[in-house]
Amino acid sequence: MKLTSGYFEFWRAARPRSGYLLLSVMLALAGCSSTKDSSPEWAGVKSEDEPAKLVKFAEKAKFKVRWHRDIGEAGANLLQPALTDNAIYAASAEGYLSRLDRTGKKVWRIKTGIAVSAGVGIGEGIAVVGGSKGEVLAYDENGKQLWQGKVSSEALSVSQVSDGIVVVRSGDGRIVGLDASNGKGVWVFERSTPALVVRSHAGVTIQRGVAFAGFAGGKLVAIRINNGEVLWETSVSQPRGNTELERISDITSNPVLDDEQVCAIAFQGRLACYDLTRGSAIWNRDLSSDKSMTLLRKYLYLSNAKGAVIEMDKATGNTLWKNDQLFMRDVSAPYVTEDFVLVGDGEGYLHALSREDGSFAARIHLIGSAIKATIMGMDDGLLVQTSDGDLYSLSINK
Repeated sequence: MKLTSGYFEFWRAARPRSGYLLLSVMLALAGCSSTKDSSPEWAGVKSEDEPAKLVKFAEKAKFKVRWHRDIGEAGANLLQPALTDNAIYAASAEGYLSRLDRTGKKVWRIKTGIAVSAGVGIGEGIAVVGGSKGEVLAYDENGKQLWQGKVSSEALSVSQVSDGIVVVRSGDGRIVGLDASNGKGVWVFERSTPALVVRSHAGVTIQRGVAFAGFAGGKLVAIRINNGEVLWETSVSQPRGNTELERISDITSNPVLDDEQVCAIAFQGRLACYDLTRGSAIWNRDLSSDKSMTLLRKYLYLSNAKGAVIEMDKATGNTLWKNDQLFMRDVSAPYVTEDFVLVGDGEGYLHALSREDGSFAARIHLIGSAIKATIMGMDDGLLVQTSDGDLYSLSINK
């Protein structure tokens, strides 16, 4: 049932007695709805829209590749590396799990025996990967398998390890708490699923024993991780429109938070921030994105569905600056340093924007394919994994 190629994948869900039947349907950004001028649009993007050509600029900074390793392709999945004080863990879709030291030297590489669909989660002395058939595997720092657990469907996001619990999110929308010592189930949270949902790699964000997660239909939930108790639930975005496609308003990325508030954004929906403990609304505005955001002190950073990179006031939601010169380039979630906002794109370019005004400061083209995994900070620089499995350590200097 492949209709067209594109950036987003949608799943039609039915609920037979034995569980969920998910059929994947690939649709373009343009989607299938119609406007008055008969130009099809999806999330505000018209079907005839082309990716922007990169503009030239006077460089204010320089990227430098410190080292580069091939760790295996991610395939259709968003595989995220993980960092500890002395190690980097990375996985490939073929089922390999690798440990490197922070200079890029290989420590070990093992075959897990599963098709890895969820990147590496780290915590409490274990490294966790998820598989396409719901397998959850935990390893120690020497690459020895400690246990294998099971969830109800494909694991699509990085598992989080905290307070003796491994929190796993599966493709059918369930969130499961597994005992970190043996992989046995402790609790399960599930909620109803709309007829058509965006296939996403959204996971959970944990703070002070609470997991925050967004769901299909625009819901945001706070769950106590030791027992699965729901502390509060709210609606970030309400489905709108006449067709199933028009009514998709799913939260497809991890919520972001600080000590005061939690923010979440829905694809073809809204961005909203809430009080962390009570779930009461602080502000909201119409904005669409399927990527994660970054919350840093007084500011919120995001890349929207059209590829614009935006800095906002965390307290009010007002836009402070916007760079729309990466239109339709499949821009990644932003990573923010003291001086720069960094994003990757679908052609393997890494862009540095000035935090002052969003203007371009530096650019580098990395060997490999799209940069979809979240850019990470490491040793006064960056760690970047491409979809083709190229792992880069870079520095950026003025």
